[in-house]
Amino acid sequence: MIFDGHSDIWTDVTTRLLNGETNILKTYHLDKLKQGNISGSIFVIWIDPPHDMNPYKRTQEIMSSIVKETESCSDIAIVKSFDEINIALQNNKFFIIIGLEGLSSIGNNLSLIDNYYDFGARHASLTWNEENLLATGVKGNPVRGLTALGKEAYKKIISKNMIFDVSHLNEKSFWDIIDIADKPIIASHSNSKSICDVPRNLTDNQLKEIQRLGGIVGINSFNQFVHEYQSKQTVETLVDHIIYMANIMGIDHVGLGFDFCDFLDDSSVNSFSNQETSFTKGLEDCSKTLNIVRELSKRGFSQEDIEKISYKNFFRIIKETLV
Repeated sequence: MIFDGHSDIWTDVTTRLLNGETNILKTYHLDKLKQGNISGSIFVIWIDPPHDMNPYKRTQEIMSSIVKETESCSDIAIVKSFDEINIALQNNKFFIIIGLEGLSSIGNNLSLIDNYYDFGARHASLTWNEENLLATGVKGNPVRGLTALGKEAYKKIISKNMIFDVSHLNEKSFWDIIDIADKPIIASHSNSKSICDVPRNLTDNQLKEIQRLGGIVGINSFNQFVHEYQSKQTVETLVDHIIYMANIMGIDHVGLGFDFCDFLDDSSVNSFSNQETSFTKGLEDCSKTLNIVRELSKRGFSQEDIEKISYKNFFRIIKETLV
């Protein structure tokens, strides 16, 4: 079994529904997820360009699409707790935690976090790549970090027992969060900056702080975060990240957050690079995820450690947080 800590599939669902299609998950996604042995995932509400010009409107569009899609698809379960995950698995349903990839949509209105929670969201980060009223993403001003309002947003998210995600924060915002954090945090889809030095990856010191707080980092298969050279953007190099991060953090703090982009348009995929592809060789889409399990086994990981990376570490965070 595999748990994917980060997926943008709601974006595809919304785009296709607005174009008049229906039953998107069953038509385009569930079979491939099953082929990859993925049993559940965090599906995020992501404000993709150019919709970032009106993030609240886009959030409402995606939320409406989630309602329509879940009403028409009996093969999935939106879950809000670990107990609900177990029920979904027992009923052979693909389980989905609704996430919020950035909160630009709330402006300065923190009460909207309550609305999103009531809708079913159980995961949140403060930014995507942008600067907003809460914090600064990796494409923002490097000396600008968390705002006073952002600190309140963090406290509110934690008080509601939601999973707090630091992927996409710039370093200043990350360390500002660390200054006030007292619960486990995750970086749902980030890699090691020591292996691939890009803004979206994490330094050794950042990895150690996530470990200290009892958190987890989900390994990202987006090729630009795996290696600077396209010839090394492979499953083997991604496992190098896992080995390196496990040595820094311990095996209990590494998971999978694939961030597959095969269904997204080029303007979103190529926001970091003009390369023609967004995938790591051997992980072209979610149907190929068993390749990483095979590579872990080939490198000498035990079955127990492979299970920790594949789903057990994320399950621990979910069980501890979603109460």
